[in-house]
Amino acid sequence: MTEINVGDGDDARKGLVTLVVTVVELLIDALEREAVRRMESGDLTDEEIERLGGQLARIEAELEQLKEDEGIEEGVDDLRGDLDGLVADAIERLEADQTARRKPGYSVFGGEGS
Repeated sequence: MTEINVGDGDDARKGLVTLVVTVVELLIDALEREAVRRMESGDLTDEEIERLGGQLARIEAELEQLKEDEGIEEGVDDLRGDLDGLVADAIERLEADQTARRKPGYSVFGGEGS
């Protein structure tokens, strides 16, 4: 997959809501990972941990309710899978490019053998 299609006509609203919810879920995941990192490093007080956990739980509950209300649970799951595939493809390309750059005879100005 190389594009994200939110649909058109009547489907556009549902597609856009699906995209927005998916992006917000990804941001929440990143925030949770950062919170765990900061918690494990001792950067957060117990009060901050409780407050942050409560806020993230409320946001997740609202997102779940929104997905149910809009009937987009499956669409969000599908889009997250598609985005995971895009990220995996991008990482694969970056790794292949880095491997090619390490080969003797590679030139940043023209690829291999330049």
